[in-house]
Amino acid sequence: MAEKQVKVGLVGFGTVGCGVAKLILEDVDSIAAKTGLRLELACVVDTDTKSPRPVKLPNGILTNDINRLLNDDTIQIGVELVGGTDAAKQVQLKMLEAGKDVVTANKALLAEYGSELYKAAHKNNRCIAFEGSCAGGIPIISAIRTGLAANNITAMYGIVNGTCNHILSEMTSKDEDFAEALTQAQDKGYAEADPTLDISGEDSAHKLAILASIAFGYEIKLDDIFVEGIEAISKGDIRYGGEMGYILKLLAIGQKDKDNRVSLRVHPSFIARDNPLARVDGPFNAISVFGSAVGQVMYYGRGAGMMPTASAVVADIIDVALGNSATTFRHLHLKPRNEIESLIEKIGNCISRFYIRVMCKDQAGVVARWSKILGDHQISISGALQHEGIGPDNTVPVVIITHPTQQKNITAALEELEKLDVLSGKPVCIRIVDIPEDKD
Repeated sequence: MAEKQVKVGLVGFGTVGCGVAKLILEDVDSIAAKTGLRLELACVVDTDTKSPRPVKLPNGILTNDINRLLNDDTIQIGVELVGGTDAAKQVQLKMLEAGKDVVTANKALLAEYGSELYKAAHKNNRCIAFEGSCAGGIPIISAIRTGLAANNITAMYGIVNGTCNHILSEMTSKDEDFAEALTQAQDKGYAEADPTLDISGEDSAHKLAILASIAFGYEIKLDDIFVEGIEAISKGDIRYGGEMGYILKLLAIGQKDKDNRVSLRVHPSFIARDNPLARVDGPFNAISVFGSAVGQVMYYGRGAGMMPTASAVVADIIDVALGNSATTFRHLHLKPRNEIESLIEKIGNCISRFYIRVMCKDQAGVVARWSKILGDHQISISGALQHEGIGPDNTVPVVIITHPTQQKNITAALEELEKLDVLSGKPVCIRIVDIPEDKD
């Protein structure tokens, strides 16, 4: 079989960019043997052309001039790995206008400007491939777009941030404080020096926006997603939840009901200890998807890092070169905002069970007072836990598990509980997510 020469231009020579260059340069023969494509790294663009990298480029390839890529008509595919939104958006638009198909792993850019970029690609008869944007080396985008195309996807539950999952795993297994677990994650390279994007839940929200748009066929905006991070999680609440049979994870959740209304949220979630997602530890990611025909399927693997993400990016390059991505992208149809805004469920209407911890003063009548508040807001208690021993301000921790109720009922009740003089401090509330079981 005659080989097809495919020239690739890369913008962004950071961690993932180095991984992409390494794969193209070192695995060129094996890729050609499997696909009939001989990839050639024709141009690497970066503002920094001096710093040492863990991969050695052939002479003359590294440049700080993006026009080297844009003006070379022999380069068919442009790879954007700049990160961020503003500069990266301009890079992608220029690539598309120059007639290049685009491959990217930029989740923040696609979450914020995906619709605009997709329209620009269609206008220029080009495609955008973005497998590496959501879960590193896990091929979740292609799974949803092609492997599950026959299904009406009704829900997805994902652990899509390795930093948060590592921190929560350490807090669970070693009874560590959040700050201690975060520092260790930074020391091991699992967390950035500034971890805000990860621990705030924003990174997971970016990924959910992309996944939900494809799974449900809607133009999703970041504002559609309720986001709550893990910064306030204490090891005590993880321990109490564990005593009641739950494991804490940061979940990205997308659900669609029979009326096509969708609920999109990212927040700490207690899930049953025997659920497969509860066993996903450390920096690994996993996404559980529910389809009308297939039932439940789960995708698991390394969700970040140089080589796992590079694996997804190079797979996209191959898919674009084979012509598969152009066909798939051409048939990517998302319902526009004016049709779906009314279908986005507000967080206050979402129904779940809740874990609530209050610090009660050790005196008569306390239970009756906070129980009445819960009852007044139609909140029913399904279980409770109280340890002996006195805490700060002569208080004892009491943990309550509720029956399913609307978020707005819980919010109103918490506001009243916080004002009670027999409780100390702010009540802690963590959602309990009951992931459906797919059993015969």
